Amino acid sequence: MGIDPGRVLLNATELTEEVSMSSSNHSSVVSLNLFVALLCACIVMGHLLEESRWKNESITALAIGLCTGTIILVTTGGKSSRLLVFSEDLFFIYLLPPIIFNAGFQVKKKRFFRNFMTIMLFGTVGTLISFGIISYGAIHIFRRMKIDVGDFLAIGAIFSATDSVCTLQVLNQEETPLLHSLVFGEGMVNDAMSVVLFNAIQRFDLTNINSIIALEFIGNFLCLFILSTTLGILAGLLSAFIIKKLYFGRHSTDREVALMILMAYLSYMVAELFHLSAILTVFFCGIVMSHYTWHNVTESSRVTTKHTFATLSFVAETFIFMYVGMDALDIEKWRIVKNSPGKSIGVSSILLVLILIGRAAFVFPLSFFSNLTKHGKSERIGLNYQVTIWWAGLMRGAVSMALAYNQFTRSNEKFRDDAFMITSTITVVLFSTLVFGFLTKPLVKILLPSPPNVLVASEPSIPKSVMEPLLLGIDDPEADQDPYRPSGLRMILSMPSNTVHYYWRKFDDAVMRPVFGGRGFVPFVPISPTDPDDVHQWH
Repeated sequence: MGIDPGRVLLNATELTEEVSMSSSNHSSVVSLNLFVALLCACIVMGHLLEESRWKNESITALAIGLCTGTIILVTTGGKSSRLLVFSEDLFFIYLLPPIIFNAGFQVKKKRFFRNFMTIMLFGTVGTLISFGIISYGAIHIFRRMKIDVGDFLAIGAIFSATDSVCTLQVLNQEETPLLHSLVFGEGMVNDAMSVVLFNAIQRFDLTNINSIIALEFIGNFLCLFILSTTLGILAGLLSAFIIKKLYFGRHSTDREVALMILMAYLSYMVAELFHLSAILTVFFCGIVMSHYTWHNVTESSRVTTKHTFATLSFVAETFIFMYVGMDALDIEKWRIVKNSPGKSIGVSSILLVLILIGRAAFVFPLSFFSNLTKHGKSERIGLNYQVTIWWAGLMRGAVSMALAYNQFTRSNEKFRDDAFMITSTITVVLFSTLVFGFLTKPLVKILLPSPPNVLVASEPSIPKSVMEPLLLGIDDPEADQDPYRPSGLRMILSMPSNTVHYYWRKFDDAVMRPVFGGRGFVPFVPISPTDPDDVHQWH
């Protein structure tokens, strides 16, 4: 019986492939083990540095990522600095959704919607102003680089995306509710606006801009914004309706918790499927779920969902900062620009200056215009608050990194200039997060000193009868009080947002809550969300 040499060769090849695959899988397992261990170390160090005047958890995670990347770079002989390769899909599909959803789910809606007009003014008009200044500066300063008009506009969108995590970790929302609400709300709207702008830029050939293309661009932008918000609201309402009608909690609290998580993630993925702004979609889905769906589940599920969403968001944020820290030392990109360190430093410095100017160009003027519409002193944005808001938006994070990789990772003759833009983005992210973030705590303590032994009012001293929120917070005990009805044209003109809040409450109580549930509108069924025995158990 003869031996078939071809068959032997085929078997040898298959064996080699299996060994290679096994080795690759083992390497992945080792990398994931190390990364999870680093996450645990980051959480422990963040706890130990909780009272530090200078550091916060985002800086700690970034520093650990940088140190780990350096160690890997040395041990591999300069071949690699990463345990995991930076991937847009990993960032946008897996890490970003829990962070944005939790922001919407946990938001103090009374404060958020009380300052809604100012937040939208900063988040939309402000982002557009910053986008315009950065794009205009890039076009005139970087004209010698081999990148086209679309790339310059993309630079504007990339560096308009702020990261206010460092400042939010320092601010006390009980002592400075107005400031915390503005910084938080503007940060969420800003991220969504930046991604919407970036996606709109990708859809158009902007090499020859004319009035028709400009109008199409604006129309596409507005359409993306409206459709994304609508999708998020509809997804939240659908989850509320299903859980209210089917009473999953009668048989299994696990099912209703799972359905909330999956419906939230589904809203994000559907937005991605139809090329909408998934950030806006999942943010508003979170707001609607906390207003309706959360009140339709059993008390035990309320506790579970609240802490589950917060934990997923925390782990994802820590993961991202460590991820960015390690990826910052990507040796391939730095090899390309190593012969022109002066140019790399110059590009990064110019981008930082444009960020500073673009931020100041809208924070102070828009604060002035916003103050003109405010009647009470407690509602106005003081100079100390304005400086804090300006500072909070100077830091850049993972959104800027992901968008830069999306725009400038190409294989063509422009690769060198693309590498310059990626390394400059990395430099800006590292410098702004480490330096600006490092100085945030002492700066906030100087600008907003906490008076010793003085209780600071958490709400502005405005008559409560006309200050009912548009949507009520998860833990708002005043949710079902019937507010005094504002009347007259003078009230509408003088306090338009409060009047809108009042009429929204009337519509919400009469139409929305009976259909979709919510606080006080879930009918009693044994072992249902309103079962008194169940409620007593958790109080």
